[in-house]
Amino acid sequence: MDQVKLYWKNATADAVGAEHGVSAQELDDIAPRIAELHEQFNVERKAGNKRYRDLPYDDEMLKAVGREVKHFGRKCEILVVLGIGGSALGNIALHNALNSYTHNLSPKHKRPQLFVLDNVDPDQIRSVVEYITPRIRNTVINIISKSGETAETAAQFILFRDLLKKKLGKKYAASILATTDAKGGTLREICKDEGYRTLEVPDGVGGRFSVLSAVGLFSAAMTGIKIDKLLAGAAHMDTLLQSPDVRKNPAALIAAIHYILDRRGKNMAVMMPYSSSLYYLGDWFRQLWAESLGKKDGLNKTDVFAGQTPIKALGTTDQHSQVQLYREGPNDKVITFLEVQNFSRKLSIPKSMKHVETLKYLAGSDFQTLMNAEKLGTEYALLESQRPTLSVIFPKISPTTVGQFIYLYECAVSYMGGLYDINTYDQPAVQLGKDATYALMGKPGFDDLKTKINAAVAKRDETFLI
Repeated sequence: MDQVKLYWKNATADAVGAEHGVSAQELDDIAPRIAELHEQFNVERKAGNKRYRDLPYDDEMLKAVGREVKHFGRKCEILVVLGIGGSALGNIALHNALNSYTHNLSPKHKRPQLFVLDNVDPDQIRSVVEYITPRIRNTVINIISKSGETAETAAQFILFRDLLKKKLGKKYAASILATTDAKGGTLREICKDEGYRTLEVPDGVGGRFSVLSAVGLFSAAMTGIKIDKLLAGAAHMDTLLQSPDVRKNPAALIAAIHYILDRRGKNMAVMMPYSSSLYYLGDWFRQLWAESLGKKDGLNKTDVFAGQTPIKALGTTDQHSQVQLYREGPNDKVITFLEVQNFSRKLSIPKSMKHVETLKYLAGSDFQTLMNAEKLGTEYALLESQRPTLSVIFPKISPTTVGQFIYLYECAVSYMGGLYDINTYDQPAVQLGKDATYALMGKPGFDDLKTKINAAVAKRDETFLI
């Protein structure tokens, strides 16, 4: 099996100096805590409290997804996924990593076009509505929401449900699949009342950890991704994370390096794929890192204000927009490259310009060689500026290696949260913004909050408008 690898020497003191790199002594010092967390996680996992770690082995879930793919695949030409945050970012990442860049433009693959609506931008939504309306009989809507009450997804659902009902009449429900809580909630009740087919959002799996569940697997399988290999890759990575030794467990090592350097002021974590296909894994990573680690209070202390700010970049694009800052700006970042050793197709650079002196070095080479030279060149330049970097190396991009990567970082963020001594799995700071939206939209029970918001708005000084 192809296996992703972690290269971490360029984050060490030997490579970038004692001020900016992790020393052998620091790893020795943190090793007992890592071993302690490792044992704690194993105990919690056996008790069912690390549910995301068991998703790669959930055969019943895989069968359930397969049944729905078989059912809807017969007629589906367009699949529209309605979700936000963890109900969308994983779907987008899988689609972009493992399907062709022109997937939605090519009819040759005989797989549905995929649109994931993860926002309430009216222009975006209207354009999709206008596109699918003439093809509505061959469109499937997959709404993903544990409760069904998230304002953004609920609003989208109401719109698309009404569109289906208007165009298809009594048969509209046959075009809807709901991925929701198994037992209760608003959406589950609507499913029962209106007769939708359903998949389950697994108990104990937060949205940002749910991509390897039915949440992410249905749209992946519908578009032709081999989800059994995706899960096999994650299961293989699980076998590589069995050691309590920080130097032998790549997830623990990623966490230890980021934690040690964060304590030294490197409070930003950049993920920079040298592959356009892997770019949206950066979006998925940003939610995983930010929502899991950005906590005001710890388990035993208050006002800890933990967390690194995750940033995504794209090689080679952002060599020309961000690397200037990364090399000569504040040395406050840990940069992780995603490197692909073998792209799926070789593309040669023609020799037609070899007579031009300044361009002949490119003649007869190929774009894969150029891409990897760009990565190595940027890595070297950052090394010269004493900027710590890691590299996650994909032998190739496949369901197996993408599954490994996802599982690796889900486990890394668990170790990171353990080192911070925070609750890695909640997101308390998100709720006030949700409640404020409910209040402003007139949802019952939020009148007092609406009054507070209106009072704050009333204090706005319009003289500051330009």
